[in-house]
Amino acid sequence: MPTFAPLEDQLDLITKGAAEIVPLEALKERISKSIATGVPMRIKAGFDPTAPDLHLGHTVLLRKLKHFQTLGHTVIFLIGDSTALIGDPTGRNVTRKPLTPEQIAANAETYKEQVFKILDPEKTEVRYNSEWLDKLSYYDMVKLMAQFTVSQMLEREDFHKRFNEEQPIALHELIYPIAQGYDSVALECDVELGGTDQKFNLMRGRDLQKHFGQPQQIVLMTSIIEGLDGVQKMSKSLGNAIGVHEPAGEMYGKLMSISDELMWKYWTMLTDLRGSEIARMQTDVVAGALHPMQAKKNLAWTITRDFHSKEEADVAAEGWTKMFQQRGVSEDVPVVKIDLRDEGLLAMKSPNGGMLIATSDPELGTEIRLAKLLMEAGLATSAGEATRKLAENAVSVNGEKLQAGKVMKTVSREFLGESPTLRLGKKSVRVEWVS
Repeated sequence: MPTFAPLEDQLDLITKGAAEIVPLEALKERISKSIATGVPMRIKAGFDPTAPDLHLGHTVLLRKLKHFQTLGHTVIFLIGDSTALIGDPTGRNVTRKPLTPEQIAANAETYKEQVFKILDPEKTEVRYNSEWLDKLSYYDMVKLMAQFTVSQMLEREDFHKRFNEEQPIALHELIYPIAQGYDSVALECDVELGGTDQKFNLMRGRDLQKHFGQPQQIVLMTSIIEGLDGVQKMSKSLGNAIGVHEPAGEMYGKLMSISDELMWKYWTMLTDLRGSEIARMQTDVVAGALHPMQAKKNLAWTITRDFHSKEEADVAAEGWTKMFQQRGVSEDVPVVKIDLRDEGLLAMKSPNGGMLIATSDPELGTEIRLAKLLMEAGLATSAGEATRKLAENAVSVNGEKLQAGKVMKTVSREFLGESPTLRLGKKSVRVEWVS
């Protein structure tokens, strides 16, 4: 009979990065039962292969699956090849464009290759929900749909919003949460993982398991991971994502561009470091025993190593250091003095977290507003021009293209450094801060 770690040790790893667990007491009971019987829990996370590549935002759930796998439980990587034909409407204000079965199959193959950068292929159960969804008869589907009402479906925030705005909601979209819920019945899941934005769908699994006389699964939700801009959910369409398949140097460089505040969330959500170790690191930074830049370098190296190799992470780190910290500045580059106290340049996190607010205090302002910086540096004549050039990824900082995309509004002062060189088109300037 397999042996499992004590309850508290398991909870320490399982709850790391969890935003909500429904219900937590049931999870404790299920873990205790697993320890007593020697029977591992069944843990599922589903992914619809609607695009060929995964980014680090997707890996939050994969890493949580790995935590359960490390503890000896059975993890199921579910490929939603049938639900991908519908497309998850979560967070959508329009109906998704349908994919062909051929596109879905091709994307699914790339998923299998990418997930095993994190999960152990020998200990991972890979399933496709077409195994059971495609076998449901018309009568079976009607019986499933009869367990829910249209008013229940309209409780979903995205459906509710579209309904009130008189935007179309296709009937097949209403089926998606039911199909996802039935996945949990077919797999007899003990725990299902998902993001907080997936809560409505995840809870339907509990409803259907109860209907079929099964123990109801525990729902473990993780926070949404913000992209490079630190504001919007990581998304390739927003230009703020870090792809799993990106070269080591690009991955490392992008990770070094995030804000200090976002760094701690990345440590929690995108690495296997335990919460107590992350807390100790934060304490060291506050005490001055560890420089924030070194903590960020450690993060960038750790994540790059996880998706490439130790050797490639070392090379990426060395290359970044040479480019950003040992880079000589040409005498031809004009120097522009910029006062950090200039109105609209600095920003800081609001006291209750979340939104950035303006400040003119260099002691408080940890972020630089990019559009304002370009204007102050003489590289843009208006906020509109600056925003447009940033969206085109046309700005370079210290020799590297800034992947600002459409949503990056600020960048950390630490990332820019004491004397950053900015380039837009053929014009370059070196900034000297004044405060």
